[in-house]
Amino acid sequence: MDYSRRQVLGALGAGSVLVGGFAVSSGRQRNDVSILAAGSLNDALENGLRADVAVPLRVEAHGSARVARLVADEQKDPDIVSVADAALFDSPLDPAWFCEFATNSLVVAYNPETEGGRRVADAGSDGWYRSLSDGSVTLGRTDPDLDPLGYRTLFMLDLATNHYGTDSDLRTVVPQRSRTYPETRLVSQFETGSIDAAVTYRNMAVERGYEYLDLPPEIDLSDPRYTDRYATTSYELPSGKTVRGGVIRYAATARDRRQSVADVFETHVTGDYLTDFGFAVPNDYPRYTDNVPDAFTD
Repeated sequence: MDYSRRQVLGALGAGSVLVGGFAVSSGRQRNDVSILAAGSLNDALENGLRADVAVPLRVEAHGSARVARLVADEQKDPDIVSVADAALFDSPLDPAWFCEFATNSLVVAYNPETEGGRRVADAGSDGWYRSLSDGSVTLGRTDPDLDPLGYRTLFMLDLATNHYGTDSDLRTVVPQRSRTYPETRLVSQFETGSIDAAVTYRNMAVERGYEYLDLPPEIDLSDPRYTDRYATTSYELPSGKTVRGGVIRYAATARDRRQSVADVFETHVTGDYLTDFGFAVPNDYPRYTDNVPDAFTD
């Protein structure tokens, strides 16, 4: 694998070698598998996948757009890359192959211990947007420049404006009254009382046991019947790439052909832990694209 000169010199200066993009002791043999993953996958990987595989895992999680950029810029070199939007495997990454393995939906999670959270609950799935747009509720969301959840939140608000026929543009109004957090820390803000509600993935609310409102399928980015409607909204990333609305698709690729990596990858994309942790797995998943090595399809 190729590393930048700075990475090599930094690792050697610390008496280490680079393994999966991380500096580790030069006396340690490579018997583990590294995964750089979407923040929404973190809990499922740490507490689900880890128990289902026979080799040590090293999991690092960030927003998917940041994950893709870290690999594209050669700042990280993991064995497996797993993101919350397959579009990121078109740009900035361009792997020879990848596998779609799970879907999700957007929900509005709320804190029943706060006044603002109770307002969201009382408004229900038909009126949640009113309390978010009038300034009475503190909303948490993620940065659209760093992860798909952030730009999917904007997609949902755009679609909701038309779906509910609101007088104001929710995509413009709601973010002005929200707070932005890293994906891995978003729902934990309920525990500190920092936010009343959050737009998040269903699995993130389920795995932490938070109350949430389901959104109509016309706007929750989960239903293939509304693919054309979802595609009417878009967002331009700092790289200049434009991402369009669509059904949520988690995808992964492996960058090493060691048998241990192939074994972990297979469990990662087919394991029962995915549904246990709140993800949806369509009947035609996992779905492979392009030139998949035999080791990953046997």
